[in-house]
Amino acid sequence: MYQYNDNDQTLVDERVAQFRRQTEQFLKGEISEDQYRALRLRNGLYIQTHAPMLRIAGPYGLLNSRQLRKLAHIARDYDKGYCHFTTRQNIQFNWPKLEEVPDILAELAGVQMHAIQTSGNCMRNTTSDHLAGVCIDEIEDPRPYCEIIRQWTTLHPEFDYLPRKFKIAVSGALHDRAATQFHDIGLHLVKNEAGVVGFKVLVGGGLGRTPVIGQVIKPYLEKQHLLSYLEAILRIYNLFGRRDNKYKARIKILVKESGLDKFSEWVEQEWQLIRDDNILSDERIDAMKAQFVPPAYEPDAANDTSFAQRQRDDKAFATWVGHNTADHKIPGYRAVFLSLKAPDSPPGDMTDVQLDAVADLADQYSFGEIRATHRQNLILADVRQADLFALWQQLDALKLATPNIGTVTDMICCPGLDFCSLANAGSIGVAQEINEALDDMDYIHDIGDVKINMSGCMNGCAHQSVGHIGILGVDKKGAEWYQLTLGGSSENEAAIGERLGPAVAKDQVTKAITTILDVYVKQRLDDESFLEMVKRVGMTPFKEQVYADN
Repeated sequence: MYQYNDNDQTLVDERVAQFRRQTEQFLKGEISEDQYRALRLRNGLYIQTHAPMLRIAGPYGLLNSRQLRKLAHIARDYDKGYCHFTTRQNIQFNWPKLEEVPDILAELAGVQMHAIQTSGNCMRNTTSDHLAGVCIDEIEDPRPYCEIIRQWTTLHPEFDYLPRKFKIAVSGALHDRAATQFHDIGLHLVKNEAGVVGFKVLVGGGLGRTPVIGQVIKPYLEKQHLLSYLEAILRIYNLFGRRDNKYKARIKILVKESGLDKFSEWVEQEWQLIRDDNILSDERIDAMKAQFVPPAYEPDAANDTSFAQRQRDDKAFATWVGHNTADHKIPGYRAVFLSLKAPDSPPGDMTDVQLDAVADLADQYSFGEIRATHRQNLILADVRQADLFALWQQLDALKLATPNIGTVTDMICCPGLDFCSLANAGSIGVAQEINEALDDMDYIHDIGDVKINMSGCMNGCAHQSVGHIGILGVDKKGAEWYQLTLGGSSENEAAIGERLGPAVAKDQVTKAITTILDVYVKQRLDDESFLEMVKRVGMTPFKEQVYADN
């Protein structure tokens, strides 16, 4: 895990001091609301329905136990006892007091964390595969390149005020777990014909009110040119991106309106002028890789026999292992998902007690490291299989062991009307109602991999456009209604969900979801996944049943 050097620490400390002065000036009336708005957004501070919301960067999803304990402390002493993990691997606090935000940022700086560029029209938190470095399908660990990009993007003077926010995701595995095709820039580590690893570059992806699948602009880019090529793309976007209409300001609109060929021509021309100005040397790459050396795995961990015996003896444990753990590249180890989707808890939320406890578990079982996922869960990435039973028992006591990872109740859900001033409809209450209806674990496990994503507005923070089942809250004359889509995916075969039909009323959403699932169960072929079935039969069977009474 990357550790700050003196320059990093000085930067975040000075940023805290700067924002403290700006906040004091605002509270004294020395600067206006409009002037302060731009300043607070660059420090991750929004004004929501009930209180400010502070978004903290989780660089490519990595946290250590000390940082998790600091989040617990902030939740306890500055908030209402919990925090929220987002789809961009960030952390949010929903109830801080405005005058105390500089104190929170100072606390974060003490554990190498910050909120810089987590909002505003700038380059946001770089995200990556939550199984980076441990997955069995990896070409190369993407995290060193994520950190290089993070350092390059932080307070980049040329791109401080872009037409709109800008997001980069990096994947190093065959299976895209980072939704790279729905980012402004997506990077895939790939091998060329000679077996040399470089980057496939995608551009123009995005979600929100206009979901677009990114297109390949560079099938293979040598590592040494990574930063110069990113800079060329950003320069073209900064020059030609629209600033007159925020709904048309994202790079996806520029690429779509100009056409990929024309956009590529612009980028290539710019890149030829700067390609030798910012060479990423082998020495710099190697120095960054040294920050991500594997932990001290036990060479005899695979010799354990208790793990298999425990699964035979305890069905509940075996079920949890099957759903909430993943294969690890080191024999005798597994990656463990901590489900933040207990039936009676808002998706993605964690209490201060849970945060402190997980920090202790990370120290005990996973080399002190924790990861945030794109589906609002956490991971202990390096757990010995011999320790899994003891870990499961402790997670179960913390309500973090619901065996639902990758199932229909592992929902992505935005805060909706409960907190967000942009929302048109609620999300958390609907999610809880769906959970209550789907309370049979055997049924849930039989359904298999079905991803439900639910957003309370068109901004799509919960990625409803790419859910296997997407739920979008809309306002109809002051009432909450919900549009449903089917067939979306953010993985390798990326797809944007197709609208099922007219929006349904709030009190009909759960019935619609259970009806959709029942249609799938009754009409699927042997071992046919939900997405495969939707592609085969189309919308008609689902429409006929969901709208049968209309």
